[in-house]
Amino acid sequence: MGAALTRYRVIAWIVGVVLILLVVIGMPLKYGFDEPVVVETIGPAHGFLYMVYLAAAFDLSRRADWSLKRMALVMLAGTVPFVSFYAERRVGRWVTTDTRTPQPVAG
Repeated sequence: MGAALTRYRVIAWIVGVVLILLVVIGMPLKYGFDEPVVVETIGPAHGFLYMVYLAAAFDLSRRADWSLKRMALVMLAGTVPFVSFYAERRVGRWVTTDTRTPQPVAG
């Protein structure tokens, strides 16, 4: 599960940074200065990277056996600026806590 967590953490940071660039730089340029080049460039990149983020979050959620609600909340974290950074930290804690917790032995 360590590799899935690493993939998720990397893509969460990338998606977070690209979304901030889009919202903080691209949107003001487009709507304030009629200069859409940043939005036209970063927008599609963010869309593609968000799909990769969804795949990584889904993969990690299946491996960690999360509830549907937790999985959906983590997936939505890539749509709000700065929230993906918070979610990345929480997910890291969830996964490391879950892997350290001894599992009951059946039988």
